[in-house]
Amino acid sequence: MQYDVIIIGAGIAGLSTAAHLPSSMKVLVLSKDYPWECNTFYAQGGVAVANSKEDIARHIADTLEAGVHCSNPEAVNILCHEGPEKVQALMAQGFAFDVNEQGALLYTQEAAHSDKRVIHAGGDATGREIHLHLMRHLQTTLLYNTQVVDLLINEGRCFGVRMRTQEGLSCAYANHVVIASGGVGSLYEFHTNARTISADLQGIVLEHGLALKDMEMMQFHPTVYVKGKGVRKQLLSEALRGEGAKVVDSAGHQFLFEYDSAGELAPRDVVSQSIFDYQQTTKKEVFLDVSFLDKPAFAKRFPSIYFAMQNEGVDVPCTHIPISPAFHYAMGGIATDLDGRVLGAKNLYAVGEVACTGVHGANRLASNSLLEGLVFSARVANAIAYSAPTLIAKTFTCKEEVLQCEGDKEKKNALRLLMWENAGIVRNVGGMEEALNRVQDMLKCRTGKLLRLRLLASQEILRHALHRRESLGAHRLVNTPIRK
Repeated sequence: MQYDVIIIGAGIAGLSTAAHLPSSMKVLVLSKDYPWECNTFYAQGGVAVANSKEDIARHIADTLEAGVHCSNPEAVNILCHEGPEKVQALMAQGFAFDVNEQGALLYTQEAAHSDKRVIHAGGDATGREIHLHLMRHLQTTLLYNTQVVDLLINEGRCFGVRMRTQEGLSCAYANHVVIASGGVGSLYEFHTNARTISADLQGIVLEHGLALKDMEMMQFHPTVYVKGKGVRKQLLSEALRGEGAKVVDSAGHQFLFEYDSAGELAPRDVVSQSIFDYQQTTKKEVFLDVSFLDKPAFAKRFPSIYFAMQNEGVDVPCTHIPISPAFHYAMGGIATDLDGRVLGAKNLYAVGEVACTGVHGANRLASNSLLEGLVFSARVANAIAYSAPTLIAKTFTCKEEVLQCEGDKEKKNALRLLMWENAGIVRNVGGMEEALNRVQDMLKCRTGKLLRLRLLASQEILRHALHRRESLGAHRLVNTPIRK
């Protein structure tokens, strides 16, 4: 199989890249599972975008401040300046964000934003609505239940992918390969990610000697219902707090103001670490009080959360929701330039959560991720469209590989607990060193390739975290103060 472009991943970054490529190109999109089993589909809050020309500078400042001024300023400028144009283009294509009775866009405020600039669709179903819209407009071939198990790289150039389907292993060739496979959620015991998000491609690029960047910067969402039986835990959108929900203990005490003057609207890393600290020191359970809306209004504004909580037997908004932080988003990823080119490899690109342009720094500003997918996918497509024509001049033998071994599932579950306890919300050097040793011991054991890729990505997270010996944003060491 031979293509101009192969895109790995069918979330907002992958589908938007496909949408921006010239129609003359032969493009293949690969989805590991069903296309909707991606983080985009589960994204609730919305798209953060400047609400006016004057707000662009404030959006930049808020993004830099939330990222503890560790972001790449040029990447942040691109995100905030090009964002409004990309959102307008989406709307011009027929996508409908929620509006008021006068037809004006409804903006909401989320943590660490200095103004209301988050637009949403379907109440709290923004990601799902955008994903459905992009799928309806997809004009290229899409293969689902297709897992990429290797990149075909030789002498610093990528020629395609090795993939597994129901028919077995095969190779597909392309002049350009775009990685848009998402983050690392399944490496952690408690997470909000789709079941497909397991750091496969992060591990693959490591096998090829390519760099991951900022891998110590893992974001934990502060308000997650973790008592559900599913592996993916129920996210409770930051928009809830932006519109009036409160974080309280069992006595109704609104304790976050003891940690930060912004309370519920402090940056995510601050709120998550504050909740974790309060739980550890007081041994009290923490809840989200969503009684600021009555039941009909709650069901209309937050239909996904309402339905999920009712299914779990939590009668919102009448009943407080028990919450705890859980892994949510990887700020770190495959090192790229500002057009998504993977550093150290020709004809290979990465975009979305799997990539690291430096735009999020040490802590992602709420709802900047969907915007990142829209903005940087267009830049990747543009870089491909204007690159010099190339011809595929190499083929690879698709050798058989052992992808799974007996005992891998038990090791995978042990890894998830190990990462949660030692590379989680609060970290200590001794725990990380022990965890790194255990990961390296597992790498010496006989395992299938899929587990090995998880282990390689986990090893890199721990190495990066051990290298950074001071607390910064999402990377907080034990016995250090939470940032103000």
